Amino acid sequence: MPRRRTSSSASSTAPSAAPRNRTPQPVRVRRRSFGDFVKAFLAFVVLLVLVVGVPLALATQIGWPLPDGAPGLDWLQREITVKTFLNILTVVVWFAWAQFTACVLVEVKAALSGVGVPGRVPGSGPSQLLARQLVAALLLVGATAASLTPGLSQLGQSMEGNQKPSVAAAQQTPGIFAQQQEQAAGTASALAEQAGQAAARADGGSAAHGDTKYYRIQPPEGRHHDSLWEIADRHLGDGRRYKEIFELNKDRVQPDGSKLSEASLIRPGWIMEMPGDARGGELVEMRDEAPNVSEQVRQQISDYARTGDHAQGGGGSGAQGGGSGAHGGGDNAQVSLPEQRPAPATPATPAPSAGQEHAATPAAADHSFGLPEALLTAPLLAAGLLGALGRRRRQALWQSALGSVGGRRGMEPPTPTGDAQDVQDALLVGADPEGVRLLDRALRGLAAALTAESRPLPVVYAAWMGGNGDLHLQLAQPAGKPPAPWQLGQDQTFWMLARADAERYEDADTAAPYPGLVSLGTMDDSRLLLNLESVPGIVSLGGTEADRTAVFASVAAELATNGWSDRMTITLVGFGEDLTPLAPNRIRHLDGFEDLFETMSAETRQRRGALGAAGHDSVLTGRTGPAQHTRWAPHLVLLATQPSDEDALRLAELAADAGRLGIGYLVGTEGTDLPGAAWEMRITGEGKLLAPLLGLELEAQTLPAAQRRAVVELFTDADPEHGPGGSDGPGGASGTANTPPFLVDISEQGRPAVYARLVGSYEIIGLDAPDDDRSALLHEALALLLLHREGVHPRVLSSALWPRGVTADVRDALLERLRAWLGTDPDGTPRLATDATGRLTLAKSVVSDLDVLRSLYYEATQGRGVGSRQVRGRLLTDALVLVRGPLLADRPEGRYRWLTHEIIDAQLPLLVADTGLALCEFHLEKDRAEKAIEALNAALRTAPADERLWHELLRATHATGDPDRLRALAADLVGRSGARGVPPRTEALLDELLPTWRDGVAAAG
Repeated sequence: MPRRRTSSSASSTAPSAAPRNRTPQPVRVRRRSFGDFVKAFLAFVVLLVLVVGVPLALATQIGWPLPDGAPGLDWLQREITVKTFLNILTVVVWFAWAQFTACVLVEVKAALSGVGVPGRVPGSGPSQLLARQLVAALLLVGATAASLTPGLSQLGQSMEGNQKPSVAAAQQTPGIFAQQQEQAAGTASALAEQAGQAAARADGGSAAHGDTKYYRIQPPEGRHHDSLWEIADRHLGDGRRYKEIFELNKDRVQPDGSKLSEASLIRPGWIMEMPGDARGGELVEMRDEAPNVSEQVRQQISDYARTGDHAQGGGGSGAQGGGSGAHGGGDNAQVSLPEQRPAPATPATPAPSAGQEHAATPAAADHSFGLPEALLTAPLLAAGLLGALGRRRRQALWQSALGSVGGRRGMEPPTPTGDAQDVQDALLVGADPEGVRLLDRALRGLAAALTAESRPLPVVYAAWMGGNGDLHLQLAQPAGKPPAPWQLGQDQTFWMLARADAERYEDADTAAPYPGLVSLGTMDDSRLLLNLESVPGIVSLGGTEADRTAVFASVAAELATNGWSDRMTITLVGFGEDLTPLAPNRIRHLDGFEDLFETMSAETRQRRGALGAAGHDSVLTGRTGPAQHTRWAPHLVLLATQPSDEDALRLAELAADAGRLGIGYLVGTEGTDLPGAAWEMRITGEGKLLAPLLGLELEAQTLPAAQRRAVVELFTDADPEHGPGGSDGPGGASGTANTPPFLVDISEQGRPAVYARLVGSYEIIGLDAPDDDRSALLHEALALLLLHREGVHPRVLSSALWPRGVTADVRDALLERLRAWLGTDPDGTPRLATDATGRLTLAKSVVSDLDVLRSLYYEATQGRGVGSRQVRGRLLTDALVLVRGPLLADRPEGRYRWLTHEIIDAQLPLLVADTGLALCEFHLEKDRAEKAIEALNAALRTAPADERLWHELLRATHATGDPDRLRALAADLVGRSGARGVPPRTEALLDELLPTWRDGVAAAG
C-alpha cells in the first residue's frame, strides 16, 4: 500500500488541507546482545567440528575402514580383534556424520530460501533437531536474519505487504500496531514452525497411503469451544501447527454441508483430517478403524476422506485451490452456503450421506443447509438485527391492537419465505445475545467505575473479544491502572476484563461510553471492534465497489441495531437508502457529497462550540461525571463512493478534529491515496480485510447485497404502515394478514391424534411418556415445532436446544427419537417430516391448544360466526376456556431460552384479550353485564396489562348500575397503576363514568 500523500498543489499552497494524522510506531527490533554472538560463535564451532572436523579426523587418524577387496568365507571364522571392532565403529560414525551433514544442508537450504518447510531426513530424529538448533542460533544474529524467515521482515515496514503477525504473536491479544511484537521472537517461532511443519509433512506423506487419522470437533461440554490451536497442541504437541490441519481441511465439505473457510471458525461435529504423527487415543480416530464411534460417524469419516486432494485428482492444497479458483471474483467473496454445497454425486465429489440430514427428497437434501454464512459468522450483528426485529414486530402488534376500530387487524405477522426465511434462520442460529449483553454491561460498568473515581474515559481505538469471552480494550495511550475488576493487559495500552468478571456486572445507569464500536472481522480467535468515533481522522476502505458496499452495509446495520449504544446518528452517502427501515430514528441517507459537506460543516461547528461552552476537551468527558446527562451521541458518516480530489481535501480538513467531537468517517476509495486518512484498509475479493500499517489481516464481516435485501424485507414486512396489509388502515385486517398460519378442524371429526397444551402448564395427550432422561429435550423440541407450523430449520432447532453447540450425530439422534416418539398416522405418514427446503414440519394430526385457540377466534370473527350469533358465542366461549395461564407456565429453569427471540409472548396476550373483548361485546348486546365481566376477568388473568380490557371492564361494571362496585374497581385500577399514574385515556373514561373517582383516591391517600 503506497504511502498516503496529497497533491503537490495542496502541499505547497494549503499545507493544512490534508492533515497527516497517522502516527505509525517505529519497528521495535531487539538489539543483539553479547550472549547472542557467543551462542552463534559456539554454534559455528560445533558445526565446523561436526561437519568438517569429524571426517578429517577419521580420514587422517583411522583411514578407510572397509577391506580393499571382496572378503572370503574364512573372514567369518577369523577372531574379532580390536582393529576389526574399531573399523566397524568407524563405519557407524561415517554413517552418522553423513546423516547429520544432510540434516544441516536441509535446514540451511530451508532457512536461506525462505520457501516451504525443511524436509525430514529419514531416521534423523535427534540429529536433525540438533542441526536445526545450531543453524537457527547461527542465522539469528546474521545481518539479514529477519529476512530469512518468510513474511516476518515486512511486519510494520512493508507498505505493500499482506503479511500476518506470527502465530506466536497471536498467543497474545492482537494489537492494532503489529510493531509492538518482538521481531526476534517472531523469527525464532517461525523457524520452529517451519521445523514442525517439515516433520508433519514428512509423516503426512506416508499417512496418505492408509494410516491417515481423523478428529471430530468436540462439543463445549465443561470447557471452551474447541479450536484448531488446541487440537494441534493436544495431538501434535505444538499449537502452532494448526495451519497444517487448516490446509488439510480447507474448503472440504463437512457433514453438515458447510466448509472450513477460516481457521478460527470450526463447529462441533465437523471432521478434521490430521497429520500422520497425530496422537491422542480415542480422540484421533482412524478412517477404517474407529471402534469407539457409531456406524454413522464411521460413514461420515469415510465420506469425508473421499473429499481430499487425492480424491480430486491432486488439485493441490487448499491454499492453492482456495484462492482464485474456488472463490475468485469480487462478487463471490462472501459465498453463502447454498453456493458452497457440493455438486451432485460424482466419483470425484460424493454427496453427503443421507444420515447427515433426514431429507426426504433430493431437493430437500440440496437445501437442507442453505443459510447465509455471512450472518452465521457475525454473532454481534445477528444479535442486534434479531433483537431489533423482535422489537419492531412487538411494536407492530401493539399498534395494531390499540389503533383498531371494530374488528381484528393482522394478529399474525407475515411468515417470511425464500431468502428472507433463510436470513431469519441465520439470525437465529448465529446470534450471540449473551455476548452483546456482557459487552454492554462491561463497558457501562467501566464508565460507572471511572465516574466514581472522578476519572475521565480513556480514548479507546478498538476492542478485541476473544473466543473465551475475555474483552480487551486497546487505548490510544496509557491511562493508568484500570478500575477493578479490569486489569492491565499485555502492556499499558490494554485493559482486560475476564468473562467471569464481566458476568458479575449488574446493569449500570450510565451512558454508553463507546457507542461507536463496530465489528470489522476476526483474526485468529478474536473479533475486532473498531471505535469509529475515536479515529483521529478518516478511515479509508479500498477494494471493489461490491466488496466495499458489503462491508459498509455490515457496519451500518450493526451500528443501527447494536445493544451497547444509546442514541446516535448514522449518515449514509452513496449507498444504503434501503437500510433506513432498520432504524428510522438513527439512519439517514444523503444523495451526494455537497449535502454531506453542508450538513457536517454545520454540525462540526456546533459541536466545537458546545464542547467549549461545557468546558470539555472531548465528548468522552461529557459522557461521565456531572455532565453525563448531555450524553454527546456520536455521529458516524459512511461514504461509500470515492470523493473527487477537491472533495477529498475538503473532507480531510473537516475530519481533522473529528476524533474529539464524536464524529467518525468511513470512506470508500478505489485506490489507496486518500488525504487525511489516519487508517487505511482494503477488502479483497476473498473476504480479507487488510491494514498492513496496523498489522491487521482479518476475515472481514460483510453483509452482501442478497442478504441485505432479505434483512430489509424482514423489517419492512414487520412495519404496520408499510408491510403487507399495513396500509389498509384499521379495516385492513380483512385480508390474508389476519389468517392464522395453521387452521385446525374444530369439528368433532377433526379430533387430533396428538394434542399438546401449551397455554398454561405443558401437557401432551396421545403419546406415551418418553424416556425420563430425554423427556425434557423431546418436549422442548416439540414445543418449538408447534410454535412454528411453517417449519423449523435443523440448525435453528440445534441452536435452540443447545445454544453452546452440538455435534450433528447428537442432533440427528434426537430427531430420530422425536420421530419415533411422535410415530405415524394410520396411513403410514410420519408425523415429523422434512419439506422441500429441508425444514422440519409437523403433520396436521399434531396440534396444540394455541392452534385451536387461533382457529376458534378466526372462525368466530371471520368464519361461520359472522353469520350466526349462536355459533359466535359458542366458539368464543370455547376459546376462552382453553386459556389456563401464560405460555409454558411451568417450563424448567434454564430451558426454553429461545423464547426470548419469539414474539409469542406478545401475541398470546393480545389474542386472549381480543377473545375476551369479542365475548364481552357478545354478552353486552343482550345486556348480560355479569357474563361480560366474567369474560373480561378471564382474559385479564392472561393479559393483565391490556388497557382495552380495563376500559371494557369499567363500562360493563357501569352497566350493572352499582356505583360502589364501580368505585371499588376504579380504586383497584388506580392502585395497579402505581407511580406511573392512570393512563390518559383511562383517566378520561373514569371522568365520564365516575366523575367523583378522584375524591376516592384522595381519601384513600
